[in-house]
Formats: sequence, C-alpha cells, structure tokens
Amino acid sequence: MNPIVERITALRTLMKKRGIDIYYIPNGDDHLSAEYTADYFKCKPFMSGFTGDAGCLIVTSTFAGLWTDGRYFTQAEKELKNTGIELMRMGQAGVPTAHDYLVKACPKKGCIGFDGSIVSVAFVESLKDALQPKQAKIAMNEDLVAHIWEKRPPMPSEKLFVLPSKYTGESAKERIKRVQTSMKEKQADVLVLTQLEDPCWMLNVRGDDIACTPVAYAFALVTQNTVTYYVDLKKVTRVVRAHLEDAKVRIKKYDAIYEDLTKLKNQTIWVDLNGLNALLYEKISKSNKILNEASPILLMRAVKNATEIKQIRKTHIKDGVAMVKFLYWLKTNIGKIPMDEISAENALYAFREQQEEYLEPSFPTISAYKGNAAMMHYSASETSNAKLKKEGFLLVDSGGTYLGGTTDITRTIALGKLSAKEKYYFTKVLASNLRLGRAKFLYGSTGQNLDILARGVIWDMDIDYQCGTGHGVGHVLGVHEGPHGIRWGNPANGKLPAVLEPGMIVTNEPGIYEPHKLGIRIENELLVVKGKKNFYGQFLEFECVTYCPIDLDAIDPKALSQEDKAQLNAYHKDVYKKLSPYLTKVEKAWLKEATREV
Repeated sequence: MNPIVERITALRTLMKKRGIDIYYIPNGDDHLSAEYTADYFKCKPFMSGFTGDAGCLIVTSTFAGLWTDGRYFTQAEKELKNTGIELMRMGQAGVPTAHDYLVKACPKKGCIGFDGSIVSVAFVESLKDALQPKQAKIAMNEDLVAHIWEKRPPMPSEKLFVLPSKYTGESAKERIKRVQTSMKEKQADVLVLTQLEDPCWMLNVRGDDIACTPVAYAFALVTQNTVTYYVDLKKVTRVVRAHLEDAKVRIKKYDAIYEDLTKLKNQTIWVDLNGLNALLYEKISKSNKILNEASPILLMRAVKNATEIKQIRKTHIKDGVAMVKFLYWLKTNIGKIPMDEISAENALYAFREQQEEYLEPSFPTISAYKGNAAMMHYSASETSNAKLKKEGFLLVDSGGTYLGGTTDITRTIALGKLSAKEKYYFTKVLASNLRLGRAKFLYGSTGQNLDILARGVIWDMDIDYQCGTGHGVGHVLGVHEGPHGIRWGNPANGKLPAVLEPGMIVTNEPGIYEPHKLGIRIENELLVVKGKKNFYGQFLEFECVTYCPIDLDAIDPKALSQEDKAQLNAYHKDVYKKLSPYLTKVEKAWLKEATREV
C-alpha cells in the first residue's frame, strides 16, 4: 500500500477513537512560520507527500484534500498521485477556502480537531464564530500526527551566534530602546514576540534551526524595563550569553513562556493574533487587554538602515560574482560534459561557497529544465532530475545568506537553440521586469498599486503568472519578508497593503509558465529610494541591487522598446563595471560579451 494511504488510514482510525469528524493540518510550526520550518514540524508533507511550502491538509472519514496556491499546482498534481488526496486549487472558481470547507463539512454538533500550537488564534476564533449555528466543538490539543510519525525528527538544537553591529548598524540596546519607544506610543505594557525573525533582529543574534533561514526557535517578552528571551539553553554559547547580558536581556528556557504568560494580569498586551498560536493564547488571562496589531519590529526590519544597505550592496556584488562564474561554467560546458539539474545546482552552491562571509543558501535552489520550470517551486530529485541538453531553457532561482545580507535572484538561461515562441515569451518577461524596475511613484503607493506595471505586459498576452510579482527580503533573516510586497488583488487577511518606504527591499520577478512545457522568470532585488520632491510630493523609485547579466541569447530585440533597450544596456554596463574586477581574464571576457549593447 502507498505509505501516504496508510498514514491517512491511521489518522482516520485515531479520529474515530477521539470523536473527531474533521482533522486539519496546516503548514507551520508553533511560531506560525508560513513557509520554512524545522523538520520536526513537517506534518503536512509527512501526511500528504506534498513537499510544497504552502497550503494545508484536511481529512474527514471519506475525503482528504490538499489546499495550495497556483505556484504549486503542477507540483502537487505529481506528488499527490495515487494518494487518494484531492488537490484543491486555491483561488480557482468553485474551490472553497480551507476555512469555509471546514465549516461546511463539519456535521451538526460535530468536532474539528488539530494541534493548537500550530494554528493561529485569529483562525480559531473565526472558526468558532462560524461553527456556532452548528453547535460544533473544536479539539485543539490533538497532535494526532505525533502518534503516527514513528521516526519524527527532534527539535533542532543548533548554536546561536551574534551578528555584530558593523553589519546591522545598531546595537541590541539601541534596537530594544526603539521597540520600547513604540510600545510607549501605543500604551502597551507587554509586547509578545512570536515571529522567529523578530527576536533575532532586536537582539542581533542569529541561529541555524531552519534550513536556509538563520533564525532560532525562540520567543521574547518585552516590557518598558525588561526583555526576556525564551530559547533552548543548550543553544546559548558563552559569547551569546555575554552579548545578551550586556543588553540586560534575561534568558529563560524555551517553554517557560507558557507559565510566564499566565502571570500577566490587568495589563495591555501587544500581540498579533494572526501570529500567536492558540495554545499560547489560552495562557493569557482575560483580565488583560489585547492590542491586536503586527509587531513594531515587522516594519523596523523591513526598512533597512544605511549600514544594512551598504552591506547589502556589497553582498550582491559577491553574489553576482558567484552567479557569473556559474553562468560562464554552464554556457561554456553545456554539450561538452554531462550535466543535469542537480549537477548544475551543486555547481552554483560551490561557487557561492567560495565567496567571503557566505553562510548558507537563502532557500533551496530551483534548477529546472524545460517543462520542470513550469513548477514555480520545483526541486530536482533523483526521480525528476532532467539531463541538460544544448537546447531550451534552464531556470535557476537561487540565493545566498551572507553576514552582510540575503540575496534572491532568478535567471532563465538559454542552453542552445530556442523556438521563436520561447524567445518571444522570454523577451516579454524581460520587458515586464524592466517596466517595473524603472517605475517612479509617489510616497504612499503600495505594491498593489505597482503590480500592473509588470503584470500588464503579461496580461496583454492573455496570460497570468498566478503569484505575486515581488516580496520583501530580510537582512540576514528570511528571504521572504513582510509587510510589503508587489501583488494584485485583495490581501487574504483583509489588511491594507503596506506602503513602500525608502530602505525597503522588494523582488521583481514576473514570469510566464506553461504547465509541463516551460517556465520563464527573471528576478532582481530592488531597493526603494527617494526620487524628486516637489509640489506634488515625494517621489520614490527603485535601485536595482542585483548584479548579474540577463541572457541576451534569449531575447528578440524586435519585441523590446527603445526605452527597454536603453535601460537594459545601462544595467549591463553597471553589471560589468561592478563585477569584472573580481573575475579571471576569461570570465571577464565572457562577461563583456554577455553584457554587450542591444
């Protein structure tokens, strides 16, 4: 029997024993990380076989469904085959949200079960309200997967390290003071930090608990006079302890926060209920007033300071050098030596590892040839690993975490002969990228206002890329960072889109994807900077901080405007100027040709 079928069967047996009609397994951990988690928390992939980083699994006695978004449809089709799990394509006509399905499928006086430590308060409260007419109940102390997963990985215990202020531009004391000032303005007595990046940013510490994301599993409570850091004490080295003690930070064991929350009485507690797990919320006395807003650190870390920006620019030069070395290797060896998706991926890892201050990949590299690139978050495996030939496109989406910053770049590379259609599609994606990159916009604009600049080029072809155009990028933190981004439509949480502020980093990554045929994406990181200020207000614009050639072998010059060509030529001139001093003679000659004028 398929192991996934066996697991679903075992889950249904446990559900019946406990009187649970529907079981819900989201993608997350006890900090509600939406994307990357430690292996211990990978319940959804364990139970479904779907390895994508978004969505949830819902199981009843007769139905099992996997909800995920458009980035993963093709991948999910493959991974769910023969599991009996139905793919629920989020956002498509006739497909209910997971929340709505749970409510509708729950029988009168029925029971919905889940592990409350990985589900948000906001979700649970909304579910409770919707279930009232059915007089249904919720069982949220039920980690049923734990009874099925016999060889479940342990919680991570990697050591913490200090990120010096020469990279961050501020000491931990200064950052704590900024946070406490924000609390005073909001008249908050206690701030509860649950998002993994927040304590790391505030305290200038980093960890290694999640692959490709330098964070540690930890909580923090901040008052006007104290900061308490809750973390596995085995992770705290002497250097880290001295650093935290110097900043007057108290260190407690990881799960002590549950008890400490029960001690808070008659206070105003600032916490984001979308980011607080339901079991933690249960520990907070009803005598307290809840200030339900995003942590002030979310915006603080999104707006990079002068030191961080300087480090980011330097880091992107290093990353660009690694990319050029990879592109030179790929272009000069294709057809001469055996290559496949995995060997290309490993070659790029090796080139990045040669760079100073490199720590790790910022996410698993996507090395996708031809039809595999239609899966936006494809990961090459031994079974899917395609051989590279001197034809078609190889899409490589990758990034690195360095002491000075975090990178995210995609290049779609012509390995040889291309069809006229492939060149046309590539050129349109390039035009889309360029159009957004040269945007000028008044302060107060959001990514929702700007998305059409990129997407409009693709929509004019009656095509859509079914995902956002860009996301924020952390500074030596997560490669995907809020609150800002570039996307169209109404946000799922109902909140207004974040205004783009000078100092924010956002990606620019439009694409075209034909299922099972091809995928084309070109991605750069953009820094929001001030433009002219005049009678009309403060104008903003973008500075591209990604330095790497765009494949001129793949373009159809006739499909580019003169403005596009001038912008591309200026970009390539800057790329050559910044990267050539760090290359060998032959690499420099190759880059000169790769950045020639169009």
